[in-house]
Amino acid sequence: MQSNPLRIGTRGSALALAQAYETRDRLMAAHGLSEEAFEIEVIKTSGDRIQDRPLSEVGGKGLFTKEIEEALLDGRIDIAVHSSKDMPTILPDGLALTAFLPREDVRDAFLSPKAGSLAELPQNAVVGSSSLRRQAMIKRLRPDIEVVMYRGNLQTRLRKLAEGAVDATLLAAAGLNRLGLEGEITSLLDTDTFLPAVGQGAICIESREGDAATLDRLAAIHDQSTQTRLDAERAFLAVLDGSCRTPIGGLATLDGDQLHFKGIVLKPDGSEAHEAEATGAAEDAAKIGVGVGETLKMRMGPGFLSEH
Repeated sequence: MQSNPLRIGTRGSALALAQAYETRDRLMAAHGLSEEAFEIEVIKTSGDRIQDRPLSEVGGKGLFTKEIEEALLDGRIDIAVHSSKDMPTILPDGLALTAFLPREDVRDAFLSPKAGSLAELPQNAVVGSSSLRRQAMIKRLRPDIEVVMYRGNLQTRLRKLAEGAVDATLLAAAGLNRLGLEGEITSLLDTDTFLPAVGQGAICIESREGDAATLDRLAAIHDQSTQTRLDAERAFLAVLDGSCRTPIGGLATLDGDQLHFKGIVLKPDGSEAHEAEATGAAEDAAKIGVGVGETLKMRMGPGFLSEH
């Protein structure tokens, strides 16, 4: 590797930093390098600054990536580490997702001091979530539950729960695991009934196209099975809606050289949902994701995505 430190761009939350450090540590191990060969650059994003309203109202997913991508394009950083579920399906010209780390648990975790599961919550319980997907899926399973907007980083959400602001919340199991907070999990939601967000549990690394030296370094830590699954999931999302303004869930799983994909689109109040799934060769991952997306588009009919 070059003598100049590799500059890793990241958001400043505890989880984002944990993901950046995991990326750095994997690169250190793969290339026999010390910590001095890397610099972690914390970049504040619009999504971090806006805490008083749902992100779907002010621009969606790109709010967590815009400033980091600008730093990448300007050459202030060499790579950016992201949660894959925060990534829009269309990236700025000149940038690409060039590596994925091995995927963590994809499931949503249920956290509550008052019940062991979503089904066991008392009638008319209050659940906090800022995710349109989680809100809609909670309402689909439990129409009586009041779902309230619940922003803030992971630690803030845990504190609000402990203080009794809500009866329960849902968080990505992967984030809790990466921060050593798996003990906070009350139970895990089965993906058969509660599909995760596209990309949930996967760390992706973004870099400049054509930066051969950086691409060569990243190749040593790239997990192809994660990329194959994400190829299907992100292709599915691109067909429907690349932002977080629509409740969408999707999950690809691999069994040898076969890929299975299942996707869901819901109305925000959970009153209507459409699901579809398909299986095919892993090498056709993106094609499978597109096919399921097109199937759902036909089933929904015109206006479903624009009615809310």
